[in-house]
Amino acid sequence: MIKSKAQAAHLRLKRWLEDRSMSKQLERIEAHLREAHSSKQLSGPPVLFFNASSRVWHLSLNAAFNILASWAVRLAGVKIVHAVCRRGMLQCMLGTRVNDPEQAPPCGQCMHFSQRLYPDDLVIPLSFEMHPAQAWEADLTYATLQDMRQWEAEGLPVGELCLPTIRWALRRHNLVDDEPTRQLYRMYILSATNLSRHFERLIDELGPRALVVFNGVTYPEAVAREVALRHGVSVMTHEVGLRPLSAFFSHGHATAYPIELPSNFNLSPEQNLRLDHYLEDRFGGDFTMAGIRFWPKIDDLPGSLTDRMNSFQQMAVVFTNVIFDTSQVHANTLFPDMFAWLDELAAVIRSHPETLFIFRAHPDEDRPGKTSRESVTEWVARSEMQEIPNVYFLGPSDYASSYELIRQAKFTLIYNSSIGLEASIMGFPVLCAGKSRFTQIPIVIFPDEREAYFNRLEEFLLSEHIEVPQEFVQNARRFIYYQLFHASLDLSGFYKLDPTIGGGVKLNISDLSQLDLAHSPELRILAEGILDKRDFVYPLE
Repeated sequence: MIKSKAQAAHLRLKRWLEDRSMSKQLERIEAHLREAHSSKQLSGPPVLFFNASSRVWHLSLNAAFNILASWAVRLAGVKIVHAVCRRGMLQCMLGTRVNDPEQAPPCGQCMHFSQRLYPDDLVIPLSFEMHPAQAWEADLTYATLQDMRQWEAEGLPVGELCLPTIRWALRRHNLVDDEPTRQLYRMYILSATNLSRHFERLIDELGPRALVVFNGVTYPEAVAREVALRHGVSVMTHEVGLRPLSAFFSHGHATAYPIELPSNFNLSPEQNLRLDHYLEDRFGGDFTMAGIRFWPKIDDLPGSLTDRMNSFQQMAVVFTNVIFDTSQVHANTLFPDMFAWLDELAAVIRSHPETLFIFRAHPDEDRPGKTSRESVTEWVARSEMQEIPNVYFLGPSDYASSYELIRQAKFTLIYNSSIGLEASIMGFPVLCAGKSRFTQIPIVIFPDEREAYFNRLEEFLLSEHIEVPQEFVQNARRFIYYQLFHASLDLSGFYKLDPTIGGGVKLNISDLSQLDLAHSPELRILAEGILDKRDFVYPLE
């Protein structure tokens, strides 16, 4: 007990020192930004920034991206305003406790951190207005989940805009129609409606030049985005990029990663070599996403699996996704959701006993603090898939090599996972069931109708050999290189990962000359993308 108290005290002291260091850095940066335009009177409409769903009390990657983008705009000589939540929501996404959704969000911590991040004179606070909320709450008191999903406020589809967030918060896609779920949905809808009124007024009063928000799918940002678009205001969204400390900014939904691959873009020998080095590390499990390392190790295929493989004529590997992830809102074009796909796939599996189907659950399904409550592991048990002789299941904590599975399989089945892109790079056939960031160009087989999907699957199963067009391999390499080194902005010159907090970062600006549009291509790209509606990409080499 003494040791644990000492450790807790040491951690508090360390965090206090780090907070103090960050505050001092922010003060230096703010003084630099104001001095850079001390002789100029900033004029014209401001750019509005809003980010209420990516951090509470520490600097996350997306919170860092948002504030850096605001600095870039200020360096370009344009005014900015931060819309900042000040108890403006009854419940927020990161404040939601899965087992106690009515527990109040940590507003005190969040507001304290906001005060350190944003200068007071650049902030417009968003509070919760109780009077109009009472009328909305009366309308929602006896509403079912379906009623809430269809709920609108002055023509704004608030219920639908809140749906991805409640799925994320409860770690499931198919919601249970019980009172705790309905109560959380009510709080989200009331909060979203309150925010919509704030943004209606903000846009009317400020006439902003643009709005920059985190991903545009989580409900506070989704509402702000929808209101802005209805008023003709340009909206930019951002998400994490593939490389560490890289950002993806978009004029669309950043979670969909809508990347336009230039038709004239082809890899040079040097670029192919650079990509090969990256893929060598990735195929060895050495990569992170949003500061999280999914694979602590990669193991050989277990002996029980290799024994089973030898007993079948052929093998297919099935890669699944985390069902509640906000990226999934873009995927469901052929099927209502991933589990609907798996349910229909089960019938095909039973009709092809000569084929061993290996299911690989996503490693993020059992991440501590984010464990799925509607998982592929649960689906396998519920559908009794493991009772079928030609099914083998690898759970989220089984670290057998996905790449070795692809090499051993006749073909790969994905919903919309990026492993399909990697399988194509390796030259193996991939059949895709959900829309992904790479399905807009020929990289994998992605039929446009459900019947066509199952016809193609039957062809894969019955064919002696599946030919992979060389175009798929080349397009896959072109696409991933472009996403890595052109569409992802490397912001490692401004931040470093915080080893004590998964997905957290620290400021890493030792020289204020880094904050100069003339010297930083990243800041220049951010400013031009926001102010001139240019693409947020590095120019072609």
